[in-house]
Amino acid sequence: MNHTQWKLARERKAAEGYIEPPEVEAMRAEIRMAFDLGQAVYDRRTELGISQSELARRANMTQPQVSKLELGGTVPTLPLLAPACLRPRLRGSVPCRSR
Repeated sequence: MNHTQWKLARERKAAEGYIEPPEVEAMRAEIRMAFDLGQAVYDRRTELGISQSELARRANMTQPQVSKLELGGTVPTLPLLAPACLRPRLRGSVPCRSR
């Protein structure tokens, strides 16, 4: 079964009145959030023209950690994100809001 079939099956179940449990909905939201964050990091990194290795160096991470983050394979913790957003040399390297 491919992804399109999964989506169709989910839509068919929804049309039949099936409602996903709240924990499944929460898990889907977390997955979407991880993917969106990863896409934002990738977009900004490529916009800046830097490699995953360079971003990893600047963010005090490893290149595999950056790769996993960009692919949406992890939800970073606040202790990882806060320094990246606050450190002046990283501002503009990761998607952080200005204060």
